Amino acid sequence: MRTSSKARSTLTPSTITNHASGHRERLRARFKMAGVDGVQDYELLELILFRAIPRKDVKPLAKDLIAAFGGFPQVIAAPIERLTEIKGVSENVAQELKIVHAAAIKLSQARVLKRPVISSWDALLSYCRAAMADERTELFRILFLDKKNILIADEVQQRGTVDHTPVYPREVVKRALELGASAIILVHNHPSGDPTPSKADIDMTNQIVKAAAALNIRVHDHLVIGHEHHASFKTLGLL
Repeated sequence: MRTSSKARSTLTPSTITNHASGHRERLRARFKMAGVDGVQDYELLELILFRAIPRKDVKPLAKDLIAAFGGFPQVIAAPIERLTEIKGVSENVAQELKIVHAAAIKLSQARVLKRPVISSWDALLSYCRAAMADERTELFRILFLDKKNILIADEVQQRGTVDHTPVYPREVVKRALELGASAIILVHNHPSGDPTPSKADIDMTNQIVKAAAALNIRVHDHLVIGHEHHASFKTLGLL
């Protein structure tokens, strides 16, 4: 009984705090030495949570988030209202995760803006997935290209309901003219996760192609972004 009592007496708040602090320093050191390849998804999440929760063991919360959403990218892309449904995630914690998500989107965007689309196609798809794949409502964005197919602008044209985004061909063409674009790529997401183009998607695309052609503006492709996959109108023979 004395040994058990003595063992319990060592588990003071100070001891627990020191252990957590030691874990944080060890994890930071490992990340510093090996970078992202040296840590697992939940550990990378821990490194972010350290900033929002300075004096608590965040490993259980990091693992809960990974379990709930499926992986690190899905966690930071999740809407704030879904994040705060997880026990231990406050508004401040959710905001910290969304800052990281915004930074990831900016980094992906920087890899494609002002560059030829053809030579950076994979980077373009990665950017579109990062920006749209986990959105809970439909977004319709347009990528504007110059005569050399260099991406000169990327804009969200419309935001819709869970399964419908109103798109107006005249507004699409008008904006292309304002930017001096010679070609465009249309991109929208399907919150359902299935990127298969709907009849409405096909009809809308045909209307935009017709309106753009009248002013010598080409529609190179229309990409539909799902949770894990995408569909290309050009690849499917729909353009």
